[in-house]
This record gives sequence, structure tokens and C-alpha cells, in this order.
Amino acid sequence: MSVSNAPLKIVFLDRATIGVPVREPNFPHEYKEYQETTSADETVERLAGADIAIINKVQLRAPTLEKLPNLKLIAVAATGTDCIDKAYCKARGLPIVNIRNYAVNTVPEHTLALIFALRRGLLPYVMDVRGGKWQTIDQFCYFDHPIHDITGTTLGLVGFGALGKSVARRAEALGLKVIATDVYDFPGKVDLDTILQTSDIISLHCPLTENNRNFIGAAEFKKMKKSAILINTARGGLVDEVALAEALKSGEIGGAGFDVLTVEPPKQGNVLLDPSIPNLIITPHVAWASIEAMTGLSNQLVDNIEAWVSGTPQNLVTE
Repeated sequence: MSVSNAPLKIVFLDRATIGVPVREPNFPHEYKEYQETTSADETVERLAGADIAIINKVQLRAPTLEKLPNLKLIAVAATGTDCIDKAYCKARGLPIVNIRNYAVNTVPEHTLALIFALRRGLLPYVMDVRGGKWQTIDQFCYFDHPIHDITGTTLGLVGFGALGKSVARRAEALGLKVIATDVYDFPGKVDLDTILQTSDIISLHCPLTENNRNFIGAAEFKKMKKSAILINTARGGLVDEVALAEALKSGEIGGAGFDVLTVEPPKQGNVLLDPSIPNLIITPHVAWASIEAMTGLSNQLVDNIEAWVSGTPQNLVTE
């Protein structure tokens, strides 16, 4: 679109999801932001008369969107767009723009941090020291929790886009053998069963769709090595959480590191929050959230809006 004389009304429904400043767009506008998360019954009222909606995790489904006839653009302050009824938007020509490739350092680094922590038993040893156990030992160290190197192990990546490739480069530099699969073909691609059966570490880097919900479940855990660890910094819902809890408790797999849960925040609880589950690390959806990555995201968010207003849209979501 071309810039009109009338200011465009921009509403950011969940501003607190970005922990860095957001610059002002370079065109005439009115701006309103809500720091707290916007609930489903507040969305229509808050977006009334808005030209541009900025969201991160707020749900925009057809019953809501059909009550917002003035809406001209949805700008997502994230990569994932599963919170939006994309079929409705496509049918009505309502464009969606999202953030691309901003997390190619922060998510891989968090992934590797989880791998190191689990393979080397960092958390249980730290908790032992805090609990006073080291002070009771007669020798200089003890070996209550197994420690394993990552060099020489096989890392299986499910999802080989920008994030998967970035993890692969780092892992190979650390001496891991990397295998990968994805929905698209690429040289060296293996199938999911190969990933499950041969990997020492499996890391998920794929989007959540209706076709892959809970695609890692009880049957898949049975195929994995008993020493294998599963990392998920992608999306909650890719893994059957009940089956994972059982696999960890029974020793069917060796450990898991998750930055995402099916429902976030887990105010009604979650089976994976049981502190008795062994070798499980849960972080609160912060793999993406380095200061550097959030600054890049914030700048790209405004770049996307400015590009659309100038008539040269970028990062349009087409599927």
C-alpha cells in the first residue's frame, strides 16, 4: 500500500513479549500498546479501528477477525504463525508478515547448553553442592551422576531450516556427527526412523502443524537408544508430554531438555513439571531471548511494517 495522509492506527496486543525497545515507524501513525497479554474477550475491543495489529502469541481466529473489518495487516513479532487463522486471512486478502532468521545464534546456543547440561550432569551436581553433599565427601570429588562427552556422538536434527543448519555447524565444530531430516529433500537427508534409532541426541527444529502434533510419542521413544536425550527448543505440542514423562521415569530414554510446553505459561500445571522426573531440564521459552536476538527481532518487526506501508512488503506469510 502507499502511505496516506491519515495516520495508521497500530495496536500491539502483547508488548511485554519483547524485552527490548521497539522503535517508532517512519510514517504517520497512532500507536497503542498493551504490556500485559490480551485475553480472547479483549481482542476485538482493543483492535477496534486498528489498521495494523502486532501480536506475538495472541490468538487471531476467524470469529475474531471477522469482527475487525478495518484491519489491513497482521505483523507477528515471532516466526511462528500458528496463532492466526491463515486460511481466513488468505481468503480475504489480509496480509501477515513475520520475523525470519533472527534466532540463528540464540536458539542453537541454548540447544547446545541443554545438551551439555544433560550429558555432563551439570544440574544434579550443582544441586548436590548447594545441598551440602560435597562438604561431606572424604575425597576431592564423587561420581554420583554419569558424565558423558558429546564429542563423537551422533546428533539427529528434525528440521533442517536456518536453525537446524546453524545447530549443525556448531555441533560439527564440537566433533559431533550430524544427521538430519525434514519435509523437504536435501543431500544426505535420512528418514525419521534413522534419526530415532541411531542418534545419541535428537533435537527438534520444526514448526508445529496439525500433521505433526505429538509426532514423538510412546512408539518413538521405544525406538530410541536408552541413553539418548531429546531436545525441544521448537514448539510445545510436537512431543507427547505424558509419554515423555513415562519414558524418563522408566529409563526408556536418557534425558530431555525442553524450552517449550504445550500450554504456556503452564498455570494449570503440566506433567513435565513433576520434580521427581529424572534427567529433565525445563526452561521457560527463553531459547530465543538473548538481548542481541530480541533487538534484531524488534528492528525487523518495524522493518516489516514499514516495507508493507511503502508498497514493498517483505516476509509475507503465504502458507
